[in-house]
Amino acid sequence: MQKRTTILMDSDLLERLDRFAARSGVTKTSVVTSAVETYLETHDTTPDLSFVAVGRSDHGRLSLDGRSIARREAGTRPGPDEG
Repeated sequence: MQKRTTILMDSDLLERLDRFAARSGVTKTSVVTSAVETYLETHDTTPDLSFVAVGRSDHGRLSLDGRSIARREAGTRPGPDEG
């Protein structure tokens, strides 16, 4: 599903985008989408979580353990109010 957003861009860069899209026969949306995907592949080093779960458990520490596992997978440290 696509969503609409507004971005601010230098007028010279926007003109370059317009010319490139017209020359290439593609939409500005496809150029910007491709550029953002490429940028994130290079710069977003946060790994995807290896699991996602929703449910109920009688194990009282499950949410704390789950947060700990998620932090470890993401390479982050616990917050001040977390163990």
